[in-house]
Amino acid sequence: MASSTSARVTALDTYDIRFPTSRELDGSDAMNPDPDYSAAYLVLRTDAADGTEGHGFAFTIGRGNEVQVAAIEALRGHVVGHPVDELCADPGALSRALVGDSQLRWLGPEKGVMHMAIGAVVNAVWDLAARRARKPLWQLLADADPEWLVGQVDFRYLTDALTPDDALALLRRGRTGAEERRARLLDRGYPAYTTSPGWLGYDDDKLTRLARRAVADGFTQIKLKVGADLADDIRRCRAARAAVGPDIRLAVDANQRWDVDEAIRWTRALAEFDPYWIEEPTSPDDILGHAAIRRAVAPVKVATGEHAQNRIVVKQLLQAGAIDVLQLDAARVGGVNENLAILLLAARFDVPVCPHAGGVGLCELVRHLAMFDYLAVSGTTEDRVVEYVDHLHDHFLDPVVIRDGHYTAPTAPGFSAALRPESIARYTFPDGTFWAADLAERKRKGQTQ
Repeated sequence: MASSTSARVTALDTYDIRFPTSRELDGSDAMNPDPDYSAAYLVLRTDAADGTEGHGFAFTIGRGNEVQVAAIEALRGHVVGHPVDELCADPGALSRALVGDSQLRWLGPEKGVMHMAIGAVVNAVWDLAARRARKPLWQLLADADPEWLVGQVDFRYLTDALTPDDALALLRRGRTGAEERRARLLDRGYPAYTTSPGWLGYDDDKLTRLARRAVADGFTQIKLKVGADLADDIRRCRAARAAVGPDIRLAVDANQRWDVDEAIRWTRALAEFDPYWIEEPTSPDDILGHAAIRRAVAPVKVATGEHAQNRIVVKQLLQAGAIDVLQLDAARVGGVNENLAILLLAARFDVPVCPHAGGVGLCELVRHLAMFDYLAVSGTTEDRVVEYVDHLHDHFLDPVVIRDGHYTAPTAPGFSAALRPESIARYTFPDGTFWAADLAERKRKGQTQ
């Protein structure tokens, strides 16, 4: 075995992991009625004496996950053979090399399937680095020197809104009171809100039952999917508000369903239920549209960001005054490095970050980013909550734990991205044991088309 100082990445293994969530309508919304939550999953193998690996993934919702896997495989040559020490000492160098590959860049640039693949690989390197440091990722980031963190950020296209000096000042300011915040984080956790009651495919009885349970479990905010039918949305919002009472925040999420004028009309029609925010009211690329909606529906807040393709889109949303709440995603952009830039941009514009989660493993990942933000950047949890969805956590080696409506701080080394081996064996598509048995059953019933 190689020594730790000479260890190299020996393989990048990929897996097409799919879970049959569509069968219970978990994750259903106005744009995605039947998602099968999936992960284009990778493991960076090394020849380190301790066998340390790095795990990462891109999240999809079923069909096309094989395309995302192929994109990750296209990056194999950028990491296999590289010294582990070098990758872990400067993940930003790998991030810049991947984003800057002149031929792969043509497939974006910095957007879509290839950029998400870059994010999966970069996140796997951060998982590897945190495991080697024997720290959870949030702690690795919070303990890092501000100057080193600034060096991890790609400031191209950002300096009209955020310069390296601005970022350094924010990170230095963030050190004040950090130890007290760390103690509170370890004791209390980070505030969460839940979407579990609000999937569009759930009937009113299930919505009401889950909404009441959420309040009993300590959540102070829930979220409902909207946008398919206005009369249904009014009925469902009325049921949810009756279930949780007037003091619980009720957010609504249209998942990009509307044009701008329609978003304004629909949100105003739901205003009687005191929605805290309207999420993704229109195309995630329509910065000016979001700004127009925000002006028209206030005091309802406008939230978006989970489908923002890169830090430049986020910069423009902030510059245009288009959003009240920024919802970064751990697996949509180019990994931890780009999300560092996004957190710093949000702090520069004093806009709260309420990360998107749910899916497969997104709760596991994004809690690290939110906790780092609290400790080292924003310094507050006021009006900040991380989304929580109560499914698929049991497939991870370091699953999310929620206590009294708060994410507990993970203590295991790494980025919490590793799936259980038995889950990989069961849900790899199409040959895992679940999917092979499912195909056999459908063939038996003549349902193979």
